[in-house]
Amino acid sequence: MGAAAGLLLAWTAAPMLPALATTPASAVQAQAPITLEPEQSRRFRAWFLRIAEEQLRQGPSPRWRQQDCVGLVRFAAGEALKVHDAAWLRANGLSNRYLPPEPELSDDQRALARTWRRHDGTRGPYVSAIGLIQDNTVPVGRDLTQARPGDLIFFDQGDDQHLMIWTGRGFLYHAGTSTPTDNGMRSVSLQQLMSWKDTRWIPDTYNPNFIGVYRLHFLSR
Repeated sequence: MGAAAGLLLAWTAAPMLPALATTPASAVQAQAPITLEPEQSRRFRAWFLRIAEEQLRQGPSPRWRQQDCVGLVRFAAGEALKVHDAAWLRANGLSNRYLPPEPELSDDQRALARTWRRHDGTRGPYVSAIGLIQDNTVPVGRDLTQARPGDLIFFDQGDDQHLMIWTGRGFLYHAGTSTPTDNGMRSVSLQQLMSWKDTRWIPDTYNPNFIGVYRLHFLSR
């Protein structure tokens, strides 16, 4: 009997051991978080800001439901992840001039804004301001110099939470309410906000209501 045959016989004669629990490689890959590569993240940020700025310039899109501060973030993120073809441009009142380059995303990446993580473990297209911050972002810190355009700043006033989008020069946000003559969109410079009369809204490390700068979890750091 050859050496190989002897080894095979010894193996088959040995007592059977319980199989170790293993996870197929495909399942491990499926469980990995879906993120954007650095260049995709850069392009996403450009589209995210452009779409948010269009809500200020043109007024809120009829396609934007639940118009409030977190609604602006959800809407801008969802639209930034879409294919920006001719039909999309028409629906959003944009021409094809001076547009950011396309992020070139996979279907799974495009679905990110329809599967926000919620505190109860479910996922879906809607999440509250505090839920978006707690479960869908990573903290950057309380120093605004660390913020990148497209990052979020978060205030907690006790019963009321508020999000603003950092543009690199100032902030865009929805005030949470609207009237026939006021669509609720706001733009404020950093200098204006730092000298705001209501000090609860000053993004300063000494303000306990200013929680900090946050970054959407699927963006490259």
